[in-house]
Amino acid sequence: MFDLDMSPYAAFVWPAWGISALVLGAVVARAVAASRKWKAELKRLEDTPADRPQVAPRAVGPQE
Repeated sequence: MFDLDMSPYAAFVWPAWGISALVLGAVVARAVAASRKWKAELKRLEDTPADRPQVAPRAVGPQE
């Protein structure tokens, strides 16, 4: 089915595949970790009461 015999090139191709798989796995793991971190930060910010006004009074427009 698959011809995986790369006789003279196997010493170069298989390590390249392995390194690529490791790098891809590291990138995915880092993205997942960053996503969890930012989700936790967002939850923390949403759960804490706001001690400051959310909108500047002049940004809302004239008060009539």
